[in-house]
Amino acid sequence: MIQQEDTIVALATPNGIGAIGVIRLSGHDAITIAQKVWKGRDLTKQASHTLHFGRIIDGDIELDEVVTSLFVAPRSYTRENVVEISCHGSNYIIESIIKLFIKNGARAAKAGEFTLRAFLNGQLDLSQAEAVADLIASNSKASQQIALQQLRGGFSNQLQQLRDQLVQFASLIELELDFAEEDVEFANRDQLKQLTHTITRVIGSLIQSFELGNAIKNGVNTVIAGRPNAGKSTLLNALLNEERAIVSHIPGTTRDTIEELLNIQGINFRLIDTAGIREATDTIEQIGVQRTMEKISQSALLIYVYDAGEISIADLNSDIENLQKPGITMLVVANKADLLNDEQLAALPYTGKTIIISAKEKQHIDELKHEIYNAAIKDQLTGHETLVTNIRHLQALQKTEEALIRVLEGIDFVTSDFLSMDIKQALHYLGEITGAVTTDDLLENIFSKFCIGK
Repeated sequence: MIQQEDTIVALATPNGIGAIGVIRLSGHDAITIAQKVWKGRDLTKQASHTLHFGRIIDGDIELDEVVTSLFVAPRSYTRENVVEISCHGSNYIIESIIKLFIKNGARAAKAGEFTLRAFLNGQLDLSQAEAVADLIASNSKASQQIALQQLRGGFSNQLQQLRDQLVQFASLIELELDFAEEDVEFANRDQLKQLTHTITRVIGSLIQSFELGNAIKNGVNTVIAGRPNAGKSTLLNALLNEERAIVSHIPGTTRDTIEELLNIQGINFRLIDTAGIREATDTIEQIGVQRTMEKISQSALLIYVYDAGEISIADLNSDIENLQKPGITMLVVANKADLLNDEQLAALPYTGKTIIISAKEKQHIDELKHEIYNAAIKDQLTGHETLVTNIRHLQALQKTEEALIRVLEGIDFVTSDFLSMDIKQALHYLGEITGAVTTDDLLENIFSKFCIGK
């Protein structure tokens, strides 16, 4: 069972020595417990949202001079009394103050317990609570914006509107069941069909948005592949603008994958430099080539690089045919353009769209970055649409869609009780996303992934 009666305490800032550390208390007795070890103005008599300078005292021993922030219920993150102690960032001081609070009646908070209490007390719904963790973990502008939009309730509001409309029809069908013997129809079937079509389209659009939303949240897996000595590692270095990979004229220098993060216009791309694709000459190289193929199969974007002055049209087309996989976008990049004249460049063998670069001289690298961004994002990101980024939400939406499809399939010939069952299932799965329907196991699974102190 989830407990809310205790007052909990934890460090709210990262572990390690810093200028300050913030210790957070939340619970009915938070202010009373803080007052027991406080020397300064009486905290129990101060207004909410005020700061106070004073000292933390353990008996006759002064632990630190601190600034204390007061948030009186319900005007706090958890809707409970909250006290935040800003002390000096010594590990010894922080641990001593936390132990002192525990000695005086608090207990150590579990992972995500402050946000769990915010959810249980109605400050946030479940999808907003999950957005808190996403916001903390965001590492690009786009992922930060999506998490912030969800935290502000954009996704929740859209789902609530859909749910409210379904609830209205569900209640009418339930009314029909109460008057079943009189054969009365309260829910207009044509209106229900139209509404279900509309909601199914919206749900389908949200499901389709997951591919983009997940890419923005976790980064786009992008593999750089090609034959040995095509300039893959040089290209990685050029994209990152640093000497990350060892570059050599000797074919097969890269034996294992090298992974780095590249941010383009607020989107993270997880660049993976791979071993050259060819018949391996030894066991180690064979393992490297196998890993290359595995990484390609796991990627969303493949940058195929070839030496513009060396490869034949037959080998080029063979590589492209062998590497192209369903669901993977491929960019074809002709490298070492600095070694070719205009006539040679015009006669490049690949007839599709080719991006011509010189990784060594860093020619057209910005153009390639633009193409990488477009290949992954295109015109999908406007800043206004709702994007699904959470696999739990995706699965609930898929189950909602399945239930609604059953409603559409049976709306003209099944009885009201069967329609009611399917509509209730759709409502159940929508409710799982926002937390209108929850279990202790579900909540513990979600909040256990949070950092302690949040």
